[in-house]
Amino acid sequence: MHTRQPALFISHGAPTLPIEDSPTRRFLETLGRGWPRPRAIVIVSAHWETHALTVNLQARPDMLYDFGGFPAVLRTLRYPAATDLELAERIVGLLSASGLPVATTQQRPLDHGVWTPLMLMFPQADIPLVMISLHHQAGSAEHYALGRALRPLRDENVLVLGSGSYTHNLWELQPEGSAPAPWATDFAGWMDQALTENRRDDVVNWRRRAPHARENHPSDEHFQPLLVALGAASDDAAPSKLHDDWRAGSLSMACWRFD
Repeated sequence: MHTRQPALFISHGAPTLPIEDSPTRRFLETLGRGWPRPRAIVIVSAHWETHALTVNLQARPDMLYDFGGFPAVLRTLRYPAATDLELAERIVGLLSASGLPVATTQQRPLDHGVWTPLMLMFPQADIPLVMISLHHQAGSAEHYALGRALRPLRDENVLVLGSGSYTHNLWELQPEGSAPAPWATDFAGWMDQALTENRRDDVVNWRRRAPHARENHPSDEHFQPLLVALGAASDDAAPSKLHDDWRAGSLSMACWRFD
């Protein structure tokens, strides 16, 4: 019998997360130690957008340090996970069969939306990965459909993981320790309720229905991975919130489980 994996959405925060002492770092380390070990991880990161959903076929992805202005030690970090090439080819077939635009590449390294959470959850880097890009400027419905196409893999002990940010407006950051802004907590509170009540239509249409949607997400890429995780969940299963912490006055580090 196969282990059935939940799907996850993780707010991955800044690339400094693996080297700092914070509630989210401690949470992810603990989560990984208690998580049922998957045979593979399919991960969608906010930091990889292409003009079609793209599956990475690079056997041994390099590291991508897609940031500036952070401590130099971050560029010494390594996460030498391999790509599950057989699973990657199967995913191409699943997406094609679902009518989704799909491409492949052999040149995608691991961005910090991938290695930041995985370095804490599974530090041995011994679980193979498959990375899938977001579809640049595609709507929430397509990314929800991506999750639905991946849903059967959960029954084969494959973890579907969306890595983004529950709120993400870098232009409104405040000093660390600042109280969360009302426009951020209003959005997060609305989304918390919509998710726990399994109001999927509201979540998919969050741009029009959630309060302060544009202020919390000036662009969509950090929220779309949550739609992938939601799509991978069983229709009648309400998500559960595993963790939250507020950083810099507006960044929610919320993490959600989807069964």
